[in-house]
Amino acid sequence: MNNEQNIIEYTGKTVEDAIAAALEELRLNRDNVEIKILEEPTKGLFGLLGGKPARVQVKPIITPTGRAKELLANIVNVMKLDVDLEIVEKNDKVVININGPELGILIGRRGETLDALQYLVNLSANKNSENRKKIIIDIEGYRRRREDTLKKLAFKLADKARQRGRNVVLEPMNSMERRIIHTALQERKDIYTFSEGEEPYRKIIISPKRGG
Repeated sequence: MNNEQNIIEYTGKTVEDAIAAALEELRLNRDNVEIKILEEPTKGLFGLLGGKPARVQVKPIITPTGRAKELLANIVNVMKLDVDLEIVEKNDKVVININGPELGILIGRRGETLDALQYLVNLSANKNSENRKKIIIDIEGYRRRREDTLKKLAFKLADKARQRGRNVVLEPMNSMERRIIHTALQERKDIYTFSEGEEPYRKIIISPKRGG
């Protein structure tokens, strides 16, 4: 095997054997590599001596998902964190779950570090890419727990706005968390929600409907 500028050569009894060996070692499927056949196999004298194996050249295709995985792996290695990366890819969305002990440092206060990490990974992974992917990063199920917390808060503050008959102003949130609040309360007939302010201080207002 020869590795130069991410171009790797493999040999095998047949072309398919050489390709299979390459894919197994790289842990990639055929859709994620470019394959060039360098030499077809040849039989030696009387089928015994002087034969040559098949030789193929395999080049991994760098995808946004691959870039994101590599960047995250480098970050956690520098931070000396022991993690597993679980990647679920569907259409134009990629969810990367980071699992491991003591990962609070990657989450930060109310997920601020996690959001910043996700933003940077999206920028880097999709740079100069024709097939852009929306990359969502989660850590030990934090986003699901945070979503549950925000929904409960939304219902509680909606009741408060209705009972007191005046607006309730929430703390500034990012666009993803504001969307959770709006969606959770969109079926309520007694209140309505809207956002005001400029990023990163944009906040949700829960307002009672008059006569509701």
